[in-house]
Parts: sequence; C-alpha cells; structure tokens
Amino acid sequence: METLTTILYICACVLLFSLAIAIHEFGHFIVALKLGLRVEAFSIGFGPVLWKKTVNGVEYRLSAIPLGGYVSIPDVDPEGTKALEGGENASAPAKVRIPAWKEVLVAVAGPLMNIVLAVVLAVVLALAPGAKFGELPSTIGSVPEGGPAAAAGLMAGDTVLSVGGRPVSTWVEMQTEVQISGGRPTEFVVSRPGEGEVSLTVTPVRDEVSGALFIMALSVTNSTGAAGWMPSRNPIRQLAWDAGSIFRVLKGLATPGEAKATAGALGGPIMIAEGIYASMRRSAWDGLGFLRFLNVNLAVLNLLPIPVLDGGLILFAMIALIFRRRMPDKVVGVLSMGFMYLLIALMCTLILKDSWRSWRLHTYKPDAGAAEVEDGQ
Repeated sequence: METLTTILYICACVLLFSLAIAIHEFGHFIVALKLGLRVEAFSIGFGPVLWKKTVNGVEYRLSAIPLGGYVSIPDVDPEGTKALEGGENASAPAKVRIPAWKEVLVAVAGPLMNIVLAVVLAVVLALAPGAKFGELPSTIGSVPEGGPAAAAGLMAGDTVLSVGGRPVSTWVEMQTEVQISGGRPTEFVVSRPGEGEVSLTVTPVRDEVSGALFIMALSVTNSTGAAGWMPSRNPIRQLAWDAGSIFRVLKGLATPGEAKATAGALGGPIMIAEGIYASMRRSAWDGLGFLRFLNVNLAVLNLLPIPVLDGGLILFAMIALIFRRRMPDKVVGVLSMGFMYLLIALMCTLILKDSWRSWRLHTYKPDAGAAEVEDGQ
C-alpha cells in the first residue's frame, strides 16, 4: 500500500512540475497565435517525441525528457528550437523578419503566465481554511554541546538579528545566510534577554552527507506547523517571499565573496522534484504553495538577459527597438547555441550533484543524537 501511495505522490509531482512548464509555454504559444505568427509545434518535455498530434497546423508533442518544454516559433527563435528538437529541419520555410515588439510580447508572455498562475495559487491558498501559514522566528530554542554555535557562545533564547551583516528575521532567512557563508567565520548579531545586542563569530560546519552547512543550533518549536515557503495568508506577502528568495540567491551569485558558496548550494531538477514530493507528503496545500514558489522562480530566471532564455530574446529585441538595427543573425545564433550548451552542461552537473546527494541521504543511517542535531541548523 505504501508503494502505491508513493507512486501516486510521484505522479502528482510530475503533474505539478509539468503544469509549471506547460503554463509557461502556453503563454508563448497563445500570444504567438494571436499575433499571427507561425507556430509549428508545442511540446511538453524535449528530446525524442513519444506522442504527437497535428491540429490546425500546430503539432502538439509529448517528449521523452520531462525537464522542460518548448514552442517552435520559427520566426522568433529557430536556432533554439532546432537544438531542442534534436536537429535542423531542411524543409522548414525561411525565417520571416517580424517586428521586434512582437518578439518582446511573445517572450514576456511565458514568464507572465507563470506569474498569473502563482497569483492564482496564492489567492487559492489564502482562501483555503486547511492551509497552514506562519514564519518561524530566528530565535534559538536550544544549543547542543560541542557544535559551532555552542563554541561561539550562542545561547537558548538568543534571537539572531543578522548573519554576516545581512539582517534576518526568520529561521529560513538565517539558514539561507548560513549556506551563503560558505563555511567561513561569520559574524552573528543576536538580541539576548537582559544584555541587548551581542556580536559573536560562528564558523558553520559542512555535513558530509547532505553537503549543507550547520551551526548546530535548534529553533524554537514551530507552533504553526507551516512550511518555510508559507509565510502568510496574505497573497502579496506570499509572492513577495517567493521573489525575495530568488533575488537573494541571484544577489549571492553576483557577489564575489558569496558567489562560490551560493553556487555550491544550488539544486537542479532532482532537488526541485524532491521539494515538490516532500511538500505533497506534508499536505496538498503545501504542495500548491511550493508550486507557487516554483512559478515565481521560473518567471524571474527566464527574464534574466541571457541568450536562449526569454530575457535574452527580449534583450535582442530591445536593442533593435532602441538602435533601429538588429544584431546579425549569425551573432545571435552563436550566442544562443553557446549559452544553450552551457545551460545543458549546468543542468547535467546539477543532476549529477543532486543524484549523489540524494543517494547519500537515502543510504546514510544516522544515530539518534546526530538525527536530532540535523533537524536544526
């Protein structure tokens, strides 16, 4: 029975992840059709085609690798589509130069649909009586002996105000800053009852199994039972939390002293799948909350001005609108293919990294004391 339940949860995770991808590609698809552009194919997944059906000149596909998807709009991005499909189509009609403003609208439509879905989910969650909300404060409940927190002098009852100069107010924010610290000695400013603000230096340690950094301190009891991505019943605060989380990661990647540690903490499709699975096992509402969080992340990441992403297409189109001349197709093609190969390499690296981490986590058998400590931070 447990096996059947696990399979059902896995199917639900695949459906949720596919929904986030499908709604993004649907945005490109519907706007392209409304603008009268040629649309050759709409695919969920990429790689070998498992199923296809042509309706009104558009070939709908279900492809073998369920880690993405695409819409084939030859007049907007033929190079990227050919690569995703696995080769060039010699019989395809020549590219028609369309107005740059149409390219912008098509590119923006994908991330916009992710935001629309995120807003709908945030409102649904706000109206759901069974959904649990609340943020765990950055207050330390207990400090096990022998860990970095105890060595630095952190005490139960301390409320962490900042980590490495970055203000924090919740346990999740504190955890994020600990990971970005990279294991370096890091200043913790805490509010201690009866003493006011106290500054301490803590050196996080890396767990050999999960690869995560810990200071070995436990939080106060989570009385709300809410997951970290369910901060408030207010839909605006939900979406603000999602956006703030991804922007903090991007800022870490762009900050020289934090880039290496931030990159090391990144996860790929497997970590996302595990996140969806764990949230669904907690409750259906937590699963929808994670899907909301995922959609905001997809929208922001796709708007980055990187060739082959939507933001790259917007960048090239805006250059054409501002300077009244386009970048040469050959330059755009080389940049797009180059960054596509880089992104594929990055994805493969993250998949291998996540697989190794997942295998270690599922084969490691901690003792009771270690398990208790790893439940904290």
